Amino acid sequence: MTPGSIDLGPLPDGGTAVVIGGGPGGTAAAISLKQEAQILGRNIHVVVVEGKQFSGEQHHNQCAGVLSPPIADILEHGLGIPFPHHLSQRTITGYILHTAQRQIVLDSEAEPSSALRRVQFDAYMLGAACERGVEITQARVTDLEFHPDRVVVYTESSQLTTDVVVGAFGLDEGTASLFHRAVGYRAPPWLSSVVTKYHPGDAYMAKFGNRIHAFLPATPRIEFGAVTPKGNHLTINIAGKAADANLMDAFLSFPEVRSILPDLEKADHSHHDDLCYFKGRFPCGLAHKFTGDRFVMVGDAAGLVRAFKGKGVTSAIQTGIRAAQVILRKGISNDAFRAYHSANQDILEDLPYGRFMRILTISASRFGLMDFALEAAETDSSLCLALFNAVSGNSPYKPIVRSSLSPQALLAFARALTRTHTPQ
Repeated sequence: MTPGSIDLGPLPDGGTAVVIGGGPGGTAAAISLKQEAQILGRNIHVVVVEGKQFSGEQHHNQCAGVLSPPIADILEHGLGIPFPHHLSQRTITGYILHTAQRQIVLDSEAEPSSALRRVQFDAYMLGAACERGVEITQARVTDLEFHPDRVVVYTESSQLTTDVVVGAFGLDEGTASLFHRAVGYRAPPWLSSVVTKYHPGDAYMAKFGNRIHAFLPATPRIEFGAVTPKGNHLTINIAGKAADANLMDAFLSFPEVRSILPDLEKADHSHHDDLCYFKGRFPCGLAHKFTGDRFVMVGDAAGLVRAFKGKGVTSAIQTGIRAAQVILRKGISNDAFRAYHSANQDILEDLPYGRFMRILTISASRFGLMDFALEAAETDSSLCLALFNAVSGNSPYKPIVRSSLSPQALLAFARALTRTHTPQ
């Protein structure tokens, strides 16, 4: 316990929690706080501070908007919220993985994913929090003061006094700098992403089907790219350490990309945002000091996402729920938040395997070895499933690494390599 603090045990009856950020992680934390408090017979005040206006789609989250299993189960059983099937614009049944020279269809009997507009999902979650008694303050946080007996949160519209703060602000640099100055927090390492969309017409959208096309370019600056079908358009995104507009231009010019994007030069300008670029970020490692006395970070702000295929929305909701449970059942001190670290061991223990898979895939792409991996996967079912799980995010990376490096998979890879270099 911090010297001079009044009480850093579990959030008591009459206590207050302020959640900074109204995305999936923040709303999940807020809803779970209310639910847990009710179970424990406590009446607490929960405030979500969010600077964006999701309703009316005035602001957006730069995300491809694909929600993968087990998110429906987490929402319905973890938060008591029906999965918003009405928002789904397309059911994603599989993937087509491309290198410069080859491609492979990756399907599975696993539960499909849902493609939707993230801003609509965020508005749905924020509305669900409001219905459950969470107060919503639309403003940006301007400063933070941590005291032994309270935290003062300054916003553009008001001053809030709280017992504990949940950081759910993603990779927002302004809010991160406030926490850095106040408590020594440091944001996680991240990759840049560039997102755009393209309306190829109803006939082509029907022809495109329900698979996401994923790309592993040989260029060292693009780690991966994807083309995702939505309701009436295709969402296109790339990621890399320094992804920018020039790289998106280059990506859109690759023959393997152009083969599935017809007549880009004739983009329908009746859609004002066709081929208009938006830039974002997502974490690729852990934040420094993401818990402490009276504060805990969730989702992207903590870096608690899968290391290569982020699956950020699912992880954000999971970590939001776990943070709320610790706050109400264990405490709000740094020592109490060790239970939060323990609760997230499934993510933490998988991070090294995810980083290894990321390095392995990037290196193989640079040297043209992914062509042989795709050829090998055509004859080795375990390697094919490993590729599906890696691209979809449907499995932890530990079993994916084991399957990819199994004797059977390595033998299939060696055979593909030998066939290519054997004179015909």
